[in-house]
Amino acid sequence: MISIDGEGLGIADVVAVAREFEGAALSPAAEAEIGKSREFVQRILEENRVVYGITTGVGELANRLISPEDAAALQLNLVRSHATNVGDPFPEDVVRGVMLLRANALAKGFSGVRVRLVRMLLDMLDRRVYPYVPCQGSVGASGDLSPLAHLALVMVGEGECLVEGERRPAAEVLAAAGLRPLELKPKEGLALINGTQVMAAIGCLVVYEADLLLKNAQIAGALSLEGLKGTSRALDPKIHAVRPHKGQIRVADNLRRLVAESEIIASHVQCEKVQDAYTLRCIPQVYGSIIDTIEYVKSVLQVEINSATDNPLIFPDEEEVISGGNFHGEPLAFALDFLGIALAEIGNISERTVDRLVNPHVSGLPPFLAEDTGLNSGYMIAQYTAAALVSENKVLAHPASVDSIPTSAGQEDHVSMGSISARHAWEILRNVENVIAIEFLAAAQGIDFLGMSPGRGTAAAYRAVRDSVPHLRQDRVMYRDVERMVGLVRSGAIVRAVEQAVRLD
Repeated sequence: MISIDGEGLGIADVVAVAREFEGAALSPAAEAEIGKSREFVQRILEENRVVYGITTGVGELANRLISPEDAAALQLNLVRSHATNVGDPFPEDVVRGVMLLRANALAKGFSGVRVRLVRMLLDMLDRRVYPYVPCQGSVGASGDLSPLAHLALVMVGEGECLVEGERRPAAEVLAAAGLRPLELKPKEGLALINGTQVMAAIGCLVVYEADLLLKNAQIAGALSLEGLKGTSRALDPKIHAVRPHKGQIRVADNLRRLVAESEIIASHVQCEKVQDAYTLRCIPQVYGSIIDTIEYVKSVLQVEINSATDNPLIFPDEEEVISGGNFHGEPLAFALDFLGIALAEIGNISERTVDRLVNPHVSGLPPFLAEDTGLNSGYMIAQYTAAALVSENKVLAHPASVDSIPTSAGQEDHVSMGSISARHAWEILRNVENVIAIEFLAAAQGIDFLGMSPGRGTAAAYRAVRDSVPHLRQDRVMYRDVERMVGLVRSGAIVRAVEQAVRLD
């Protein structure tokens, strides 16, 4: 059970709740902080103060006063009117991550909501209520307004949920789960929809998967190095010690361990080739930079998922309500654009390596890794698929954060587009998984033609590939092989097999 207090949530916790259905509960200390901020909101109402979003409209309508008797109706209207997202629904793990992160932000005690509202979010998680939240429509400031409004609609019993792929009325689903819809009080609707939790939830899931993807990429790269009878000289620690970027050193260390004791590498020691192509020789420099990028993105997300990101914020100890811009998604937009660019580079290296493996003019292997070439096309078109995915990633990697379209009649005149950054990073990751899967297939096929033993780590990877996909002796339906390999990449099966033989950092 994960304790929610607005301070100590980790990225791994988000993944555990989102994907493994780990439980989450509000800490007693957080309940006290939430209670304090709610009491102060009540005083604001009793004293009839003018406070944004509580006794006024929102956005360009902030100068419109709302009477005390209409303050609660305003909150419900905000939720209804802001739920305008379109497109396919977010998958359940993303929505669960959003619910957890919204609960954690409210638990900090700066949002002026009731404890019951936060408990409702956690109860929905516990009972696996899956709100229907379309994925397109957020501009990333004031946070993820529209998708969060779809979530809030379910909490008041007016939205929809997904049950076994079917859209069902939220009231019906809540009743089946033993939950009563909320009646929103002043400030609560705005507190629910104003924040960065959609882009943050996607970011947590993507960056968590990025670690696994990059380990797969290093293993595939080492297997390709052997398949192409490359040299390990470029992995010499002396090279990396004089340019000591942390990621670069880690990748070089990993690759040395993977190819240790390789008959293939040993056979190449005295050959006439002086150095390998960049796609092989520069793996530590490129993949090392990606490791460093992933670590940076993690640091941004770690701050964001334990932050108060709505507006206005309530400071009960100082008896202040302050309007600000913590909802602005720029920190995440930049970080997730950067992550997408970095992940796309994995695909760029991997696809070029596949091309070298299938190209008989540079590989020293049979054309397109096929037996009886001409009758059989081998991996010719698998490289086309990798090229198409890499090309698509070049479009997806264009930074969404460089664009801004003013909203709310110019009141909200600069937005982050951070949710687009997050969705693009996710799509890039999925594309690269397929590219890496194709590289594994091609590299293993290349190893087959050499008739020598791979290294200690790469041998474990080779066996994991061959346990699932046999050597290609004659053409067969290729997409099924790719699908099986993607399953091994995504599940971590190859990485686990390798890490039983060698340690990877």
